[in-house]
Amino acid sequence: MTFWKHPAVLIAAGAIAGAAVGLIVGEPAGELKVFGDVFIRLVQMAIVPLVMASVVVGTGSLAGAGTGRLAARTVGWMLGFSLISALLAWVLAATLRPGAGIDLSGVADPGLDASAAEATTWQDTLLGFVSTNVFEAMSAGSMIPVIVFSVLFGLALNRYVATSGNRLVLELATQLQSVLLGMIRLVMLIAPIGVFCLLAALTGTVGASVVLSGLAYLGTTALGVAILTVLFVVVVSLRTGLNPLRLPAHLAEQTAVAVTTTSSAVTFPTVLRTAIERIGVSPRIANFTLSLGMTMGSYGAVLNYMIVVMFLAQSGDMQLGVGQIVLGMALAILLNMGTITVPGGFPVVAMFLATTMGLPLEAVGLLIAVDWFTGILRTFLNVNGDTVVAMLVSHAEGELDREVYAGARRASTEDAPSDASPSDALPSGALPSASDAPPSSPSAAAEPRPALATSTTSA
Repeated sequence: MTFWKHPAVLIAAGAIAGAAVGLIVGEPAGELKVFGDVFIRLVQMAIVPLVMASVVVGTGSLAGAGTGRLAARTVGWMLGFSLISALLAWVLAATLRPGAGIDLSGVADPGLDASAAEATTWQDTLLGFVSTNVFEAMSAGSMIPVIVFSVLFGLALNRYVATSGNRLVLELATQLQSVLLGMIRLVMLIAPIGVFCLLAALTGTVGASVVLSGLAYLGTTALGVAILTVLFVVVVSLRTGLNPLRLPAHLAEQTAVAVTTTSSAVTFPTVLRTAIERIGVSPRIANFTLSLGMTMGSYGAVLNYMIVVMFLAQSGDMQLGVGQIVLGMALAILLNMGTITVPGGFPVVAMFLATTMGLPLEAVGLLIAVDWFTGILRTFLNVNGDTVVAMLVSHAEGELDREVYAGARRASTEDAPSDASPSDALPSGALPSASDAPPSSPSAAAEPRPALATSTTSA
C-alpha cells in the first residue's frame, strides 16, 4: 500500500479539504452535513450487536491461568493505573476545556440538554442499569442494560461450555462478531468522504475555531500522556529501586514500533522480547501480564476516551453531573477490559460513548479526523504502561533480574513451554483490543505469540 493510498492519509486529506471548503464556502457548506450523518449512522447501526457479540465472546471464553496471586497483583495494578488515567483526563479536560472552542449548543439536538439536565435519583440510575426487556433496550440504544445482559449471558454461556463441552453458541457469537467487524471495515472505506462532509459542515457553521479545538484536544491528550509517563517511571523506580535513567533506552525499540504501527497487538512480540531480554522480567510474569495487558492495560485509551467524553459535552455546552462523570470514567475503563472490549476502532467507541451518555455527535467527525495522532499517543502509553506493570509484578514476585536490567548480563529468548502462556491469559475467542488503534492503522490482528523461556549469558 503506497503512502497516498493509506486510509489514514485519505482521512486526513478529507479532513483538511473539508475544513478548507467550510472556511471558504461558509454556511452553505452545512448542506453537506446530511452525507456526514449517513456515515455516522452506518457506524452506529452496528454498535449494539457488535458490543453484545464482543461482550458475550469475551466473558463466554474466559479460561486458563487467570486466577491466584499473580492475577490479583496484575489486575490490581492495571485497574489502579486505569483509574488514575481516567481521573487525570477529567482534571485536564475540566481545566483546559478543549471542546469549549466549538459552540454546538445551537447545532446539537436540544433534547440532549434537556435529558442531561433531567434530575434523577441514584435509585433511578441504578434501575436504569437493568432493563425488563433487552430487545427494547437494544432498539432504544440503551447500552448499559445491553452490556449488563451480555455479561450475564456470557457468564452463563461460560459455565454451559465448561460443563457440556458444547461450544456451538460461543462459536456463533464469535462468527457474528467477525461479520460485524467486516461491516465496520466496509463502512470505513467511505470514511474520507464522511469526514470531509462532517468537517465542511462543522467548519462552515462554527468557523475556524474547529481547527483550534482539534489542536486543543490533541494537546490535552499529549499532556495527559506525558504526565502519566512520568508517573509510571516514578512509581516503578520507587517500588523496584532500579535506575530510571536506563529505562528509555530499554523501551526505545518497542516505542518505535508502537508509534509507527499504532497497534498494541502488532507491537506485542517486541514488547515481550524487550521485557525478558532488556528489562529482566521472568518469562512466566512477562507472558501472563503482557498478554493480559493487551485487553486490560490500555491506559492511553482510558485517558483519551474520558477526554472524548468531556470534549463532546463541552462542545455542546453541557454540564455533566457527578454521576455522569463517574459513569464516563467507568465506561472508559470497562471499554478496555478483556470482557468489555469493543473492537472496530475509534469511531465505534466515540459514538458508543456519545450515545450512551447522551452527548452531541456533531464533533465526532473532528475527533475521527485527528485520531491517527491520538492513536500514536494511546499506543505509546499502552505498551510502555504494560511493561511497567510487568516490572512491578515481577519485582513483587521476586522474579526481576536486576543484572539483566543493568546490562551486566543479557537474557536471550527461545521458543519453549512456559507456566503462563499468552493463550491462557487471553480469552480464547476474544480479539485483541483495538482500543489503541485508529480505524486507519495497520491490521491489529495478533501475531503468533510463542511462550518464551529465558537463558542468560554473560554480556
